[in-house]
Amino acid sequence: MNSKISKILEDISKKREELYLEYEKLREKYGFHFANGKIVFNSEAKKKNRSFKESILNYLFSSQVRHLLSLPFIYMMIIPTVILDLFLSVYQHICFRLYHIPLVNRSEYITAERKQLDYLNVIQKFHCLYCSYVNGIFSFAVEVGGRTEKYWCPIKHAKKMRGGHDWEKHFADYGDPEGFKECFMSNKEFKK
Repeated sequence: MNSKISKILEDISKKREELYLEYEKLREKYGFHFANGKIVFNSEAKKKNRSFKESILNYLFSSQVRHLLSLPFIYMMIIPTVILDLFLSVYQHICFRLYHIPLVNRSEYITAERKQLDYLNVIQKFHCLYCSYVNGIFSFAVEVGGRTEKYWCPIKHAKKMRGGHDWEKHFADYGDPEGFKECFMSNKEFKK
């Protein structure tokens, strides 16, 4: 279980924490802070941001035809996304409780903070809201899937896939039956 791959995955998790700290530094650079869970820009940053806002008419008339043609295809993805959201929620509320796996906090994956950016017009804010929801649901799905895989299939792949979740560091190496037996249906990593 303590293979070099597990160590590298642990290092990646630590680097991700470093990345979050760097995001924290952006608050000072761009003049905002959190107050009671809301983002608040200082007056200087607000003024600067508003100076970059494009009018809706200018935004619409400067749009390229290919962008307008793609809109129905982009926005029709809301249907499978809402269905996925519903099914994931039902799945985890039933199965995770049965397996004693902690529920994934959906609100940690979906955020609507971009609506507070004064340099976006109402159309851009709507697009950002849509993207935040859809990509948030996809990230939520990866985490739900990762916890399920950790419980039922905790074996690292022989070939590394792109993307993924953070639970693989707790998986047995590919070809390690003893490690698999130790990890299979284990809840101990969820309690950390």
